[in-house]
Amino acid sequence: MRRLRSFSAIIGLIAAGLALPTNADDINEEAWRFQLTPYVWMAGLAGDVRPLENAPTVSTSRSFSSILDDLDGAFFMTGTARQDRLVLFGDISWASLSQASTLPFGIVANSKLRQRFITAAAGYQVMTTPTQQLDLLAGARAWQIDTDINIPALGIDVAKTKQWVDPIVAARLRSLWAPNWSTLLHADIGGLDMSKKNTWQVVATLNYQFSDTLYLSGGYRHLSVKRDETDSLIDIEMGGPIAGITWRF
Repeated sequence: MRRLRSFSAIIGLIAAGLALPTNADDINEEAWRFQLTPYVWMAGLAGDVRPLENAPTVSTSRSFSSILDDLDGAFFMTGTARQDRLVLFGDISWASLSQASTLPFGIVANSKLRQRFITAAAGYQVMTTPTQQLDLLAGARAWQIDTDINIPALGIDVAKTKQWVDPIVAARLRSLWAPNWSTLLHADIGGLDMSKKNTWQVVATLNYQFSDTLYLSGGYRHLSVKRDETDSLIDIEMGGPIAGITWRF
């Protein structure tokens, strides 16, 4: 519950940011406006995982550099669409990891983890000033986590797939601080049971506009997911720097 109270405080700080002085760009509010941002997320990982009902719970804490050694591939992209005050938001995150380890007596164990999560939300620009805009949104985050464990010497070959959807609410505050320089704060929270099934996320970026349609961004993303069920447990925190390029059209 402490984490959820801290998250609520972050939402409050985002809303409070509207009290700061402001100034804004003139735009054609009737036309649709789009943004696409492919990005890199250099995330570390920590938490507890129990992939199977009778398996032990494993605690893990790994830096991005150690994860990079096992990374098969990853893809991250976020985007928005706007018309007047209507806001549509989406994010796709995918990563695949493989690891080979040696158990006691020299037994080799191979494991593979693939995770995909897609966030989609729609909302409304509830406040706008010359230099700040606040969006409130509601939507969902869909998860798919595939785990494969293979221990040839023991004849063990297990594959497990978990899929679920968490409803979420979100707030996004964009602020223009100087010509070509802006910040974005995004926070969301959701789940069906806040004690056992929940997710929350905070993203903060500093953005530089170097042409009419292109921006460079750098910042930090932290995402939490908890899914405590009879047959499995996933309680993971992922966080690290992000860097991306935005195409606006």
